[in-house]
Amino acid sequence: MKRSLSILTLCSTFLSFIAPYAVLAAPPRTPDKTVNCDILVVGGGLSGVATAYEAILAGQTVCFTEITDWLGGQISSQGTSALDERPTQRRKLYYSRGYLELRNRIERKYRGNLNPGNCWVSDSCFLPRDGHEILTSMLKDAEKKGKGKLQWFPNTVIKELEYSSDGKIISSAIAIQHQPANGAPPLNTFPLSQTVEDAYTYENSSRFAKNIIRFVPKQTKSKASGNAPNWYVIDTSETGEIIALADVPYRLGIDARSYLEPSSSSTQNDPYCPQGFTYTFAMEATKEPQSQTMPPFYSQYAPYYSYELKRLASFPLVFTYRRIWSPDKGQPMEFGGVKFTGPTPGDISMQNWTWGNDYRPGTSADNLIYSRQQLQASGQLKPGGWMGGLRTEALRKGEEISLGYYYWLTAGNTDSQLGDGVKQPEPNHRYLSGLDSPMGTAHGLSKHPYMREGRRIIGRPSWGQPEGFSIWEIDISRRNYDDEYYRKTLPQDMYRRLKAALGGLEAASVLSGQVSPDKVARRTRSTIFPDAVGIGHYAIDFHPCMTKSPPEAPGNTERPGERRGAGQAYPFQIALRAMIPQKIDNLLVGGKSIATSHIAAAAYRVHSFEWSAGAAAGTTAAFALKNGIAPYQLVDKLPLPEQRLQNLKQLLEQNGNPTAFPDTSIFNQNWDDWK
Repeated sequence: MKRSLSILTLCSTFLSFIAPYAVLAAPPRTPDKTVNCDILVVGGGLSGVATAYEAILAGQTVCFTEITDWLGGQISSQGTSALDERPTQRRKLYYSRGYLELRNRIERKYRGNLNPGNCWVSDSCFLPRDGHEILTSMLKDAEKKGKGKLQWFPNTVIKELEYSSDGKIISSAIAIQHQPANGAPPLNTFPLSQTVEDAYTYENSSRFAKNIIRFVPKQTKSKASGNAPNWYVIDTSETGEIIALADVPYRLGIDARSYLEPSSSSTQNDPYCPQGFTYTFAMEATKEPQSQTMPPFYSQYAPYYSYELKRLASFPLVFTYRRIWSPDKGQPMEFGGVKFTGPTPGDISMQNWTWGNDYRPGTSADNLIYSRQQLQASGQLKPGGWMGGLRTEALRKGEEISLGYYYWLTAGNTDSQLGDGVKQPEPNHRYLSGLDSPMGTAHGLSKHPYMREGRRIIGRPSWGQPEGFSIWEIDISRRNYDDEYYRKTLPQDMYRRLKAALGGLEAASVLSGQVSPDKVARRTRSTIFPDAVGIGHYAIDFHPCMTKSPPEAPGNTERPGERRGAGQAYPFQIALRAMIPQKIDNLLVGGKSIATSHIAAAAYRVHSFEWSAGAAAGTTAAFALKNGIAPYQLVDKLPLPEQRLQNLKQLLEQNGNPTAFPDTSIFNQNWDDWK
């Protein structure tokens, strides 16, 4: 691994860069080329790959765009190449077929070792570059097997959407693909904060040469009569870009406290407090001490850094937590109840730590993902005005806090949460940068920040949810709502509705007052959706926003109450209604932007879920094209039976994409064994 740029050089680059306000792009020139698709997938993360994988296997022509040049999102361009899995699901290997294939290929890549990093957070930690290469080979093999066609567009962003006369169909999409201009440094030389605005601008620049691409339907009309869409756009982006650009109803950040979201930290919606984002980086253990250079901005972020808890206050514990490469086996160690093997020279660790390189803004002055109000005020919702919907300054500061965190790990001696005398310097390490480094960037940071939460659609009105479908906290949480907190905090009527919602057949009696809320038995499973098209299982895991601005301010605290909703969750399902936005009939949503609440989203975000959601999206789009039907028509009669919905579910199951966990039934209440 080469260090092509020193930490000091990197830091100076960041300081010299002042992020300008987003400006409106110039009117587009004539597109350089037009590309035909059955399905346009926007966003190359795991959900996007799974979408393309299933659609290609179904024989479809797929156009696939991604802002970076790597496939895989979490496991590659975002650097979090440690598979988040729950023990029971992992033991049963109950996953989508493509996710199982991914795990198998990781194991084959490392000669029978699924965990070449010997990390302790997961059964599989590996190098991000390998994640990209494995997924690329999977898509190539899917082309051969399914006779579909993949048209891959790396370094490409969607700039504009065009619609049918009634506004219900996306008729085309305009994209910008960039490559290095003549004489310019190669891609991945500069961090995202320095390139993102250029990437969304039509004009060529000193850094990038641009190609303008128009994506259009491959078919001139649907195979069936009527108004069924003749192609689909699927948003699998990390922040919900297309749902913002298309201006369909969505939520961002905290949802107001309700009987559906009783653990919410706020009585009002707050779009400025989503979960934090993280620029990951890799560091290598060395035999000899290395010279560590303090970043010039270190003092700004030093008041933030911490091991967080006493049981985590061990450098070897933190280093091996997400170790992604380990050529030699270290000595057995134990700290805070965790057993692991200690670091050895040559070990490479990927860093992703809450009170380390997490950047957690929580106000309208510093949020990363612009709200609809902010997008409208900045002109990004005007024709040609879209610039990605992110605050560039927040990206820059996220990059800085990560570079500072490396210095804290190796040379720091302060701890914002645990006080003096806890943190000791660990100089026997070096920061890995260079285009051949684990992150594939000259600066050493991940190509894109790891995003835990983005914009989340509001589904179409549905029975029981007339304002729009969503999956809520109470649909998945194991929490005991008999807890005194809920009795005292929730208004009496809200508490009664909460207990009724969990009461099943007793619901009507609870609402009418015939049965006391205290008499309702605790439900011990998640909600079973009749339109389930995928599965997931993970804890409700929070990296909360901070209270004050800026997030790194001395003495700042996490937003009070945000962690109340955290905890264990039952195995859960992905409802098709959560993937169908309002207003537009040929837009589907995968990944983290499906219709979930803020608290539910904290579980609906990990690797295997993303794959399952993508598999459902790709299969649904292909099924809809084949049968000449819009996806909303599969669920608009619920709760009445819908035969075509059952046909879709059967197809998913036959293809090895589970829609329910074993023994899922309204009569089976014993889900406590799922850990």
